[in-house]
Amino acid sequence: MIERIPSASAERLEDARRTLYVGRDRPLRISAGHRIQHHDGKCSRPHGHNYEIAVAITGDVTEEGWVVDKGDVTDVVDEWDHRFLLEADDPLVDAFEEAGDGDAVVTLERPPTAEVMSVVLETKLLDALPESVADVRVQVAETSELTGGSPL
Repeated sequence: MIERIPSASAERLEDARRTLYVGRDRPLRISAGHRIQHHDGKCSRPHGHNYEIAVAITGDVTEEGWVVDKGDVTDVVDEWDHRFLLEADDPLVDAFEEAGDGDAVVTLERPPTAEVMSVVLETKLLDALPESVADVRVQVAETSELTGGSPL
């Protein structure tokens, strides 16, 4: 027997603000290099991590029946995969440019920590997603596996 959705449910969808979770149960994964240039410890040296990223997007349910297309979320996150994240004033930015690898660098205004990465990704996603999105929350975590040191 085919189940008919009551019209009250259809009307409720008109005002339905929901949260889409991307990467909550199976985090999005990227690999990226970075360094924290003003750190007193080993994190001041270029190195890499595997990162796990989870995103929560709250917004209105669109005509397509979703808050956003998950592919639009992963496209933004994937822009950082296999890139080197550096502060804008880090001398390594110029070194990458001079080596012809400027396209491998993502420059941030603050140190490229997981916390800063979360805030920047939230902003990038809000800019990339439709106006029906009310809020974006991103959690970035370094995994216990390192991607290895940099030859620099």
